[in-house]
Amino acid sequence: MAICYNKLEQATAADSLSTGIYQGDAMIKIRIPGWKEISLFHLVLDMNGTLTLDGRLIEGVEGNLLSLSSNISIHILTADTFGTAHEVFRDLPVSLDLIPGKDQIRAKEAFLQGLEGDAAAMGNGRNDAGMLGSAAVGIAILGPEGAASQTVQASDVVVRGVNDGLGLLLNPGRLVATLRR
Repeated sequence: MAICYNKLEQATAADSLSTGIYQGDAMIKIRIPGWKEISLFHLVLDMNGTLTLDGRLIEGVEGNLLSLSSNISIHILTADTFGTAHEVFRDLPVSLDLIPGKDQIRAKEAFLQGLEGDAAAMGNGRNDAGMLGSAAVGIAILGPEGAASQTVQASDVVVRGVNDGLGLLLNPGRLVATLRR
């Protein structure tokens, strides 16, 4: 499968006791007791430091993205620091969106807010904080590059690596166990 390759020119302003986990129809629906019900249509991911290290895909990510792609639309946001984005995601069923180098916090948040339907978001950098805070579920990734404190504070969940974060969506009961009240 080929990726959809887009360039964003400029950001615009744009409970129940049952867990109720449903997957299918390009959506992951999760009912989190004491919190909210989420119908995830999109997963928005930062590239560098989240999915890749030094421009190369972290082991296990490709398989997890392939598994998730039948249940949710996957969007990769990047400034493409290492110039490898197109090559890395060429054969994966994802949308790759280049963001401007300036005001990335606003650009990522505006991208997420422009999507139709709920989205989960994952990232580790300071420029991911707005995106994670605006997502239906924000997941901070504590990966090999670390994670910015602002991003951790803006998130709903913090995981020790990207595959753990992707695993929350592949196995939504884990997300329910973490976020229930």
